[in-house]
Amino acid sequence: MTDGGTVRDIEDRADCERLVRAFYEQALVDPIIGFLFTDVAKLDLEAHVPVITSFWETMLLGAQTYSGGAFGKHARLHAQARLRPGHFARWLALWAATVDERFAGERAELAKAHARRVAAAFQRRLADPDAPVTPGDLLVVTRHGPR
Repeated sequence: MTDGGTVRDIEDRADCERLVRAFYEQALVDPIIGFLFTDVAKLDLEAHVPVITSFWETMLLGAQTYSGGAFGKHARLHAQARLRPGHFARWLALWAATVDERFAGERAELAKAHARRVAAAFQRRLADPDAPVTPGDLLVVTRHGPR
């Protein structure tokens, strides 16, 4: 977020929430993936934002506030409306653009890198649900802070 005209890095939960809300502002109306949120998942944004904010707070800040399993929800969504590579590519493009519009720094880059890993892992598992989970599919929670 800007601070006196300069773009800063993601620093706290409030930043994670601003990022998540800004992303969904775009994603819900996106002509490629918007229907997945609104028509298929029927996403309750106000219920979802705290959960996904906790996910990103855990991934980026090491807060340990997220304990859910995201893949199962996406597998159920995939059963309703096949999630295709283009859906993941669009999600990643919107996420990266949202990050880049609001933040810059180590955690901002980490947010984009984690999103790429999540998308790749979900695509592999959706393509072959019986495939074993590989080390590359696991999300590593790291702690980041001032040096």
